[in-house]
Amino acid sequence: MNDTPWLDGALYPDVDTPDALESLSERVDFIARLCAAWDFGILPTADTIAEVRKESWTPAVEVCRLLTSPAYHLLRRWHSLKPLPYLGQQIASIQDDPCLAYV
Repeated sequence: MNDTPWLDGALYPDVDTPDALESLSERVDFIARLCAAWDFGILPTADTIAEVRKESWTPAVEVCRLLTSPAYHLLRRWHSLKPLPYLGQQIASIQDDPCLAYV
């Protein structure tokens, strides 16, 4: 059983939920899983958000590079990392909306 309340086991349907995420590669994998679920509309818990916003997660966020993920770009902003180009889908019906800059 996972004793880490912020570590959402639903993000690990293919493997057993880890007990901890100590290595950089484990954290990058978690960021990728988190962003993929979030982009699909599965919102993380407040505990998960609080955890991944910690400074200790900055290296994993930097390395992950999910340039097609809106959630990933939000994580970069929260970690004060340099913005990278967004390579995800642009919705044609809103591309020219002047209010888009404020969303």
